[in-house]
Amino acid sequence: MTKREIIEELLARRQKFTHRESETIVNAMFDAMATSLTRGERIEIRGFGSFAVKKRRARQGRNPKTGQLVSVDAKKIPFFRAGKELRIEVNGAEEAGR
Repeated sequence: MTKREIIEELLARRQKFTHRESETIVNAMFDAMATSLTRGERIEIRGFGSFAVKKRRARQGRNPKTGQLVSVDAKKIPFFRAGKELRIEVNGAEEAGR
């Protein structure tokens, strides 16, 4: 699902919003989430999952083309963990599709 599809879904569910208002709502939500993660905060959406920032240590990697050792700097990455309800729903949908 793309950002545009999320906006269209919001329009379908809440017809009182204009396309511009729906786009503003979706953008505001994603901006707020990105800002929170940038500050190192955790985001929890009950029934869906949680977003957090994980720290990766510096390490030695390999260039896949040449095999030469390359140093990889430490970095922070966004991480998503699905909630129990979402996992059950996804697995239930998988079972129903068989």
